[in-house]
Amino acid sequence: MIEMTPSGRFRARLKSGRQFVASRTFDTKREASDWLARERAALAGGVDPRTGRRLMRALLEEWLAIREFTVAAKTYRTDQALQRLVPTSLQAMQVSAVSEREVARSFEALIQHGLSERSVVRYRASLSSFFAWCVREKIIVRNPVTGTKVPRSSEEPTEMRPWTEAELEAAYERWHEHDPHLADVLLVLGWTGMRWGEARAVLVEDVVEVPTAGLLVRRSHTEGGTVKATKGRRGRRVPVADRILPIIRRLIVSKEPTDLLLTTTGGARLHRTAVLRTVKWDRTGGGRRIHDLRHTAACLWLARGVDPGTVQAWMGHESIATTNRYLHFLGTSADQAGLERLNDPSRGPRHGPARAAPRPGVRGG
Repeated sequence: MIEMTPSGRFRARLKSGRQFVASRTFDTKREASDWLARERAALAGGVDPRTGRRLMRALLEEWLAIREFTVAAKTYRTDQALQRLVPTSLQAMQVSAVSEREVARSFEALIQHGLSERSVVRYRASLSSFFAWCVREKIIVRNPVTGTKVPRSSEEPTEMRPWTEAELEAAYERWHEHDPHLADVLLVLGWTGMRWGEARAVLVEDVVEVPTAGLLVRRSHTEGGTVKATKGRRGRRVPVADRILPIIRRLIVSKEPTDLLLTTTGGARLHRTAVLRTVKWDRTGGGRRIHDLRHTAACLWLARGVDPGTVQAWMGHESIATTNRYLHFLGTSADQAGLERLNDPSRGPRHGPARAAPRPGVRGG
């Protein structure tokens, strides 16, 4: 039943037979009717609305206790962040009372507090998993996250700034002045497109020269983490061009197959901060990030005529759309052809056919 309250709002009361089950108050009669219809359907399907009165905070703890043993460690750490990121007011609500409005507001609050759009997207994924579990456990009827979107951040995305081949060689000479060994390591990254974590985990046994020279990229080791599968959980083979093949051969001298291929001069595992400090990156990096070495490899391959499908495989991109970003950055063959026409001095300005001068004694009509 639905009744109007003295304040002018509408209270919907749900009953099962003669037993009172739940009630909620709404601003409009339509909202009250919709809620009552959903709750009746849920009750008929085996969902007791009274279970939805449990606080979100308590259910989060229960869900995380299950997640710890059912998902990967990295996913679990991301899920744990919900206890810190979900607003206190939201955690204090009954889980059945959480609406799309509250969920959307939590996204906006996180962005306003400086969280990146990508981090909020991960937060949304964990929050959706939590509410999906509540639906499966028949605690609530529907997932309030599915109808929401993360608002776009006003911050400008970080642009890639790859080196050209000539710029990479010039940077290599600068790095070489500070540490010849690390200069070789960085040049290898610029020609193979390995991510930093992948470079830290590649082994001597991953070097192959038959039928062609290449590196098998099968694992990653992020700093502060453990060795795991590569991004996308698929290994790949990347080429070793003649420019860096002598370097690779030099790096494997006197090493065992299970030794790390890319290390510091003393043979220790690479650490980003130490490497950047040693090669004076703030002066030699040209304002770029070390990840731009990966972008450099993709652009270098494409500029030398490697087809995008092959570049996609070498880079480990799941979608060709990701690889196409580099094509947009480099420009198309049509762009090149057009530029050649613009720069061709024989193609001067054209003003249309010149009008013949009138002959003496002939007057224009």
